[in-house]
Amino acid sequence: MMYIQALDFVVAEARKYGMKLIMTLGNNWSDYGGKHQYVEWAKAAGAKVTSEDDFFTHPMIIFYYKDYIKTVLTRMNSITKIAYKDDPTIMAWELMNDLRYSLDLNVWISDLASHVKAFDDKHLLGLGMEGFYGETTPGRVVYYNPKSLKYGTDFLWNYLFEQLDFTSTHAFPDAWLEGESEEAKRTFMNSWLSVHWTDSDKILRKPLILGAFGKSSKVPGYTVQARDSDMNEVYLEIYKYAKSEGTVGGGLVWQIMGEGMESYYDGFQIVLSKNPSTANVIHNQSIRMNALRHPIAT
Repeated sequence: MMYIQALDFVVAEARKYGMKLIMTLGNNWSDYGGKHQYVEWAKAAGAKVTSEDDFFTHPMIIFYYKDYIKTVLTRMNSITKIAYKDDPTIMAWELMNDLRYSLDLNVWISDLASHVKAFDDKHLLGLGMEGFYGETTPGRVVYYNPKSLKYGTDFLWNYLFEQLDFTSTHAFPDAWLEGESEEAKRTFMNSWLSVHWTDSDKILRKPLILGAFGKSSKVPGYTVQARDSDMNEVYLEIYKYAKSEGTVGGGLVWQIMGEGMESYYDGFQIVLSKNPSTANVIHNQSIRMNALRHPIAT
């Protein structure tokens, strides 16, 4: 129970400072438990599961995940006394971070998206996908996916559901294009943003968020100055799309941490108090994007 109370505190603090949250409900990776933990719980309960892909099909695991989602959405925050499903501090939910599966995800997406909306029809809902293309768009797999590989998702096909209110893509050229030149990585990033902006705007008719991007300090030749330059270039592209068409809602850098969190470092960490130049890059983008805000008619 102490962990959910800690989340109560995070939501309450965000509310205090006027921040909006995108709450991701699970993780493809084993960090913080992830889908791996659900599979292990099912095994311990006697379920016959053979791989982590069973997360998306086994009735027991789907029940576990749905029950968890219901618990979070209907929870009454112990500090604010506002149910999560009613809290305007929460901008959106995402079904899972870096969602991946070796087969067609759409049965699971339809089921889980409907489940979320049954308890909360006030907040936006997204998938948390990285944006990889799949079987329905083989040309995009070849021209846009890193190394022209398939990664178990299908951007256009997976986002067709009306319950999904916005699209997302992630971008980590340092990890996806390991060993390639900085110029190749920049070219990839620009085309990756462009094609997802186009598809979100022209085909899916939904706003796009760059849900995670960053530059790793583990890459040879890394400097803070290089990271700042790359971040600023991405931010300017996001601003360009947001200003001209309005389809892109923003970009979230991976990952900002506080002092004393060294055990969570993964190479992408940014500690603002220790990186004032990077903090300034983020601050300037916030000012640019905030200037594009329009009042909502009531």
